Amino acid sequence: MSTVPAIKRLDQTVINRIAAGEIIQRPANALKELIENSLDAGATQIQILVKDGGIKLLQIQDNGHGIRKEDMGIVCERFTTSKLKKFEDLSQIATYGFRGEALASISHIAHVTITTKTKDAQCAFRANYSDGKLVSPRPGVSADPKPCAGNDGTQITAEDLFYNVPTRRRAFKSFSEEYNRIVDVVSRYAVHNSAVSFTCRKQGAATADVQTSSTSNITDTIRQMYGSSVASELLHVEKEFPQSEFKMNASFSNANYHVKKMTLLLFINNRLVESSNIKKSIENVYNSLLPKGSYPFVYLSLDINPRNVDVNVHPTKREVHFLNEDRIVDTITSTLQEQLEGANFSRTFYTQTILPGASQVESSPSDSDKTPTRKVQEYNLVRTDSRARTLDTFVQRPEDELMEGIVNTEDVLELDEELSSQPISSQSKKRPRIDVQMTSILNLRNAVKKSEHTGLTNVLRDHTFVGCADDTLALIQHKQDLYLVNFAVVSEELFYQVLLAEFCNFGKLQLTSPVSILECIKVALDVEEQQGTLPDQLQPKDTIAETITDVIVSRADMLEDHFSMVISKEGSLLALPMLLKGYVPTMDKLPLFLLRMGTEVDWETEEGCFDSLGRELAIFYSAEPPVEPVDITADNDTARRQYKQEHEKYLWQVQNLIFPGLKSQFIAPASLAREDGSYVTRLARLTDLYKIFERC
Repeated sequence: MSTVPAIKRLDQTVINRIAAGEIIQRPANALKELIENSLDAGATQIQILVKDGGIKLLQIQDNGHGIRKEDMGIVCERFTTSKLKKFEDLSQIATYGFRGEALASISHIAHVTITTKTKDAQCAFRANYSDGKLVSPRPGVSADPKPCAGNDGTQITAEDLFYNVPTRRRAFKSFSEEYNRIVDVVSRYAVHNSAVSFTCRKQGAATADVQTSSTSNITDTIRQMYGSSVASELLHVEKEFPQSEFKMNASFSNANYHVKKMTLLLFINNRLVESSNIKKSIENVYNSLLPKGSYPFVYLSLDINPRNVDVNVHPTKREVHFLNEDRIVDTITSTLQEQLEGANFSRTFYTQTILPGASQVESSPSDSDKTPTRKVQEYNLVRTDSRARTLDTFVQRPEDELMEGIVNTEDVLELDEELSSQPISSQSKKRPRIDVQMTSILNLRNAVKKSEHTGLTNVLRDHTFVGCADDTLALIQHKQDLYLVNFAVVSEELFYQVLLAEFCNFGKLQLTSPVSILECIKVALDVEEQQGTLPDQLQPKDTIAETITDVIVSRADMLEDHFSMVISKEGSLLALPMLLKGYVPTMDKLPLFLLRMGTEVDWETEEGCFDSLGRELAIFYSAEPPVEPVDITADNDTARRQYKQEHEKYLWQVQNLIFPGLKSQFIAPASLAREDGSYVTRLARLTDLYKIFERC
C-alpha cells in the first residue's frame, strides 16, 4: 500500500480564507480597501467609526453613487468588479480597486452588513454577508436585501474581524496600536484627497480624532494631521516630465524641519504605496542638509502613464512596479534637490521669549534632562560676539561720506595726462524687485551651492573682524580660532555671488563725467605693451580698441538691463552697478576691465556670457588698494595726503563693507579651502595662547 499522500483539491471556503489572510492582514488593511472603494464611488464625504481598534467594529459610510440592488447579490463574491472586463484592461486601469477581492476577503473573516442607496432609488437596501454570500440576519428571515431608510451612498459595517481566524486575532498586541494604524491610513488619504471630507472616531467618543473639510487644501490638511511645525516649513513643487511620461506633485519640508523618523506619504496613480528605492533616494537628498539621525516630511504624488505601471504585483496593492524606475527616481530626487538648494541658503531657529518676571532662562528638556550643567573653564570661553558692531561702523567720515549708500568721493581715474579725474556718485532708486527665473542664472547659482565648503562658510559667516594685517590680508576670529584671510581673493568670490544673487536688481554708481571706453582700452593696451604682456598683434592697437568698443556698445541694452552698466551710443561709460551699498571699486582697474570685456567674455552663449562677465566684474570690484602715485615725495604734502585718504577709505571699505558682506549669504567654495592655506589659514587656537600667557 502506497504511503505517498494523495493530492486533493482544497475546499473553496479554505481557499477564500487563505486569500483573505493575504489581503486583509489587520484592520487598517481592511479600512484602506474600503476607503478606496468609497473614493472610486465618487464620495466627497467619508465617515469612519471604530471600536476596539477595528477588531470589534469597523464601519465606513460615504455619499458616493451607491450599489444597485441588482448587484447586491454578488457584491461580496470574489472577482466581481465593475472595473475590468478582460485582462488587457489592467494596462489602462486608473481606479483604486479592480480585482473585486476587498469586500469578498472581508466577508470571509468578518460579519459584513451593507446598506446602500443610489440616487435614483426610492429607498435604501440592506443585506448581510458571510463567506462572500448573502445570509439571513436571523433565522427564518430571507437573505435577500431588505428595503430601509438611508441616505445616498453606502455604509459598510464589518464586525468581529478575524472571528474565525483565532491565531491572527491573538497576534494583535493592543487595540490602541491598531487604532493608531487606522488613523495613520485615514490621515494619509485625507492629505492626498483634500477635496474629500474625512471623519474618524472611536465608538462612544464625543470628538473625532480625524476631521477634515472638503474645502481644505493639501497644506491645510497637513497642518491639521501632522502639525503646524511641519506645515509652516513646506516647499511645494508641481512639474510634468513628458519624456518620462509622468508628473509629480510634492510638498516636502525644508532644512528648518527635522524629526527622528521619516514621514513619507507616497501615492502612485492615487494609490497609497511603498517604495524603498524612492525612500532611500529622498533620504540621500536630505543627508547633506539635516543633522545626523534626522529625517524630513515628504508628501509625493506621482501620475505615471498607466501602461507603464504594473499594479497587480502585491495582494494588498501596497507595492507597484513601473518602467524606467531608476530614471524616474533620479528625476524626482534632482527636482527635490534643486528646490531645497534654492530655499535653504539660511536656516531659521525659533526661540521663546522670556516671560515677564522670569528670573532666569530655563534650559530646554533636551539640553538638561540627562546632562547636568557644567561650568565652562575660563580658557575655553569665547570672548567675542560675531554680531557685535564697533563704534567706527556708526561714524560717518567727512572726507569719504561712505555711509547710508551716499558715495561722493574723489576717486581719480588717471587715463593719461589729457583725461581729468572722475568723481563718482551712487544712484539708488526704489523699484520693484525682479524675480529672476532664467535657467542660466539658476544653473550658475546651483553650481555655486554645489561647490560649497560648509566648514569655511561657517567660519566666514560667524566671524569677528580683528584687523587688517596689510593691503591684502586680514585677521578674523571664529569661536576660539584665529584665521588669516586673503580678502583680495575672497572678495572676488563675494562680488561674483552678489552679481548672481542680485541679478537685474542693482543700483547704479553714476559717473559725474562720461568716460570714453575707446580711450580706456587704448590706455590698457599701452600698459600691457609696456609690461610686455601684450602678445604679437595681427591688427594695430587702435583697430583692436575700436573693435572691442563696438562689441561693448552693441550690448549696451543688455548690460544696462541685467547689470545696471549704462553706456551711451557714443561709446561713453555713464554708470557702473552698485554691488554693495556704499562700496566703490578701485577705479585704477577700469581700463583693464574694459579691455578684458572684449577678450575674456563669452558673448556667444547666454550662460557663458553671464558667467564670464560676472567673473570679470568680480575681478574689477575685488579689494585692491589704490595705486601709489609716483610723484609722492617728502615735499609733496598734497599728493601724500590724498593717497593717505584713498588708502584709509580702502581699508575702511574692507572692514565695514566687505567682511560684513561675508556674514550675510556668502557661500565659501571649496577652491578657497586650499591645502596650502594660501587663502584662509588658521594661525592659532586661542585656548592654547591663553595657557601660554597665563604662565608668563
